[in-house]
Amino acid sequence: MIDFSNIKRLNEDEFKKFAQLIYDESGIFLKESKITLLSNRLRKRLKALNLSEFSDYYNYITSLKDKSKEIEELLDVVSTNETYFFRNERQFDALKDVCIPEIVKKKKDKNLRIWSAGCSTGEEPYTIAICVMEARSILLGWNISIIATDIAPSVLEFAKIGRYTGRRIEKVPPEILKKYFTQMPDNPEVYEVKDELKKLVSFSYLNLFKNPYPENVDIIFCRNVMIYFDRARQKELIAHFYKVLNPWGYLFIGHSETLHALSDDFQYVKIMDSPVYVPKEKVNGI
Repeated sequence: MIDFSNIKRLNEDEFKKFAQLIYDESGIFLKESKITLLSNRLRKRLKALNLSEFSDYYNYITSLKDKSKEIEELLDVVSTNETYFFRNERQFDALKDVCIPEIVKKKKDKNLRIWSAGCSTGEEPYTIAICVMEARSILLGWNISIIATDIAPSVLEFAKIGRYTGRRIEKVPPEILKKYFTQMPDNPEVYEVKDELKKLVSFSYLNLFKNPYPENVDIIFCRNVMIYFDRARQKELIAHFYKVLNPWGYLFIGHSETLHALSDDFQYVKIMDSPVYVPKEKVNGI
């Protein structure tokens, strides 16, 4: 029987091979300082496949005729998924109080499309759904679509269930928690998102560098995702966002992220003390 806890970490050559494979398949760039982290995460796949060596796992993946399913499993264990409701809450204030009302003024077809790119375990798209519900007085007769995508199948399944506890919900105001969540009777520490929010959000798998993007999007949230990519992939990502974002649209990225030197297509604006990017056409009056 294999003792997976005693499997040595990746050697330098193995790390380079896996890092290149992960980069080619997802755009995620791993520095050599991540060798221990990657070793720990890959052990989960060794255990699942009953393999004793990292080299055996690499050979297994590269020998598959159809690698897609195992690549999904690989990227699932590699990706980091730590988030919570109302993370950087001023961005959601900007969404509810400024961005949605501005789009309502400008858009004629009454279809609001919001994309949470890299939605993780669902806290972000459900927070967006709460903002939409709180702004529903100006959205009467509108069709609302919140598209939530991620590269990790396990987090998508978690998000669809929509049950949260602890740190994940600690920033949810009590009145919002009562309004949009159901406290589980058999476990009072667990809160489940109500169906009225779940109906607004559609979760699906999407690899940002392999799959087609949603089109005609009014608002994109892609926060704390670009930090995992190198500059070339970041530029590629932003160029794709520009193509699918409507001229009056808004792009929200993480507070530690910037589009400086990545794109000339977007301009930084500050809305309610929150950093937001808009297509330059919007700034010029469209």
